Amino acid sequence: MEKIIEIDGKKVGFKATALTPRIYRHRIGRDMVSDMASLRKAYEKAEKMPMDAPEEERTEAQLSVVNLEIFENAAWVMARQYDPNIKDSPDEWLDTFETFSIYEIMPHILELWALNNRTTAIPKKK
Repeated sequence: MEKIIEIDGKKVGFKATALTPRIYRHRIGRDMVSDMASLRKAYEKAEKMPMDAPEEERTEAQLSVVNLEIFENAAWVMARQYDPNIKDSPDEWLDTFETFSIYEIMPHILELWALNNRTTAIPKKK
């Protein structure tokens, strides 16, 4: 699966295949399947939080530093898989952008991951 998104005025391609979790594990040293499940859960919680909710609840629903790093690493792996000329580390790649909202980009990354992980097999047992 591939997707092109505009980030900071640049067209950036992302790719997710069966190889993506392996690249993530080798380059980042973590399990992408569990990281992305955790990221999706945290994102959905933050997205559903009303702006007029009490400060304590809003703070609890915000994405943690770990979630942000998972997003950055996953986005970098998918971008590098799409374009091997992408910088050699997430830090170097992120430094090529002035600024962007992760809340605009994260839904695309999560969608690409979900589409890549859906099954086309028909279960034999019911």
